Amino acid sequence: MAGPVLAERAPAKVNLTLHVRGRREDGYHDLFSLVAFAGAGDRLELVPGPDLSIAVEGPTAVSAGPDDENLVIKAARLLAREVAGLRLGAFRLLKRLPVAAGLGGGSSDAAAALRLLARLNGLAPDDPRLSSAARATGSDVPVCLDPVARIMAGAGERVGPPLGLAPRFAVLVNPRRPVPTPSVFAQLGLAKGAANPADRGEGADDPADLILKGRNDLQAPALFVQPVIGEVLWTLAVTPQATIVRMSGSGATCFALYPDCHAAARAARQVRLRRPEWWVVPTVLR
Repeated sequence: MAGPVLAERAPAKVNLTLHVRGRREDGYHDLFSLVAFAGAGDRLELVPGPDLSIAVEGPTAVSAGPDDENLVIKAARLLAREVAGLRLGAFRLLKRLPVAAGLGGGSSDAAAALRLLARLNGLAPDDPRLSSAARATGSDVPVCLDPVARIMAGAGERVGPPLGLAPRFAVLVNPRRPVPTPSVFAQLGLAKGAANPADRGEGADDPADLILKGRNDLQAPALFVQPVIGEVLWTLAVTPQATIVRMSGSGATCFALYPDCHAAARAARQVRLRRPEWWVVPTVLR
């Protein structure tokens, strides 16, 4: 008999900074990123049962791809290899985040699946088998396991402790144009083993200073892949009281930070009036 429905949020991951230090010999890029998580996100439910399955619905479900390729299923199968007799069940994913958007939506969904399975099976949040399954699922999944602001480094396998970052009021904007991550990294043009000649280091130790002085090294390459990102950045930059305007991840989602929730809400309304077809969400980053 099925047990009670378990549920988890899968918040959007926002790269407040993303520095590319170089490309490793294994082909992965060496990153240093201050990551925070938004109030906006997907929702994942799990009904315990004998069979593993997923049903995807919601505003962006059509773009999520085949069910058997969903990272939720991949993460569950990988954890089942780690944990003998793992109890599984039927997942229901309410997909709200745009896909291939630089928000780590699929990775956050996968991390939520691992948290749900941990709850169902009595696994501690710091069980190393959860981290192992997260790393095997995808490079962004480990940082999403405990979704609070922290530093992510390497190819995503190195995750720092929580930073205790004060909440940041933001507007997220996506032009509803997918941006394939491999295409953006290809535009960066780094050979295996090469350092990024444009890398200027982190430049600050304090998280607030790092946000202020940071950058996204994938922003310029992403503009070649999807030029509309330039319009998104400009549209946010001209909103009143916008402080920092930057792209998240490999795009096309961009964000602007504001001094308070009222300024963020006003900016979101302005962007929606200008471009009603875009995905626009005022939110809080933590």
